Amino acid sequence: MIEMTGKIYIVGIGPGASEYLTKKAIDTVKMSDYTVGSTRAIDLFDDVQNKIAFNVKDLLDKLEEGVKLAVEGNTVSILSTGDPGFSGVLNTVLRLSDENDFPEENIEVIPGISSLQLAAAECHIQWDNANVMTFHGRENIEDILPVINNGKTTIALPSRKVKDMAQFLLDNGVEADREVTVCERLSYPDERIVSATLKDIADSEFTYMCIIVIKP
Repeated sequence: MIEMTGKIYIVGIGPGASEYLTKKAIDTVKMSDYTVGSTRAIDLFDDVQNKIAFNVKDLLDKLEEGVKLAVEGNTVSILSTGDPGFSGVLNTVLRLSDENDFPEENIEVIPGISSLQLAAAECHIQWDNANVMTFHGRENIEDILPVINNGKTTIALPSRKVKDMAQFLLDNGVEADREVTVCERLSYPDERIVSATLKDIADSEFTYMCIIVIKP
């Protein structure tokens, strides 16, 4: 068996603004032979050797390209918005690594600050006692229904438009006057935090970069 000398770092880059990058993330990207990520993610770093940028359509192909470069002995950083283990690319990279016979012991995960953590901080929520859910890439948003009335705050990454999720909750019996906070484009200059009733949120427009916080 050929000895593997390559290394994969799955690097959490935080919610989006460069001030939320960790020193570990910056140092890791700087010393990597290749860095794989969205253009927006790569642009957060000043010192990148070889860039492999992806978009939604070629995400899997570019991630696999990064894995194969590591198989060849290169050090590869794969950037993941927020934290790699929460709606990040961790499971996908692990699967691709297994399919390409790259040893998991040569993979290191570098955590990052997720937008969910930042939303909890902005809303002064002790999030270890909240319902924490992600629906990114999922259609089964009905999973929120069993916990929405358990007396805890719910913090969720919606799978679709915020207004659609709010309407879904209304259609399933959640009170129209339930207090909801939408944290939009957290850490960016045009960050917006809106607190309103569930009904008002269902009648409002937001970008896709949102966290929704639903009070008990």
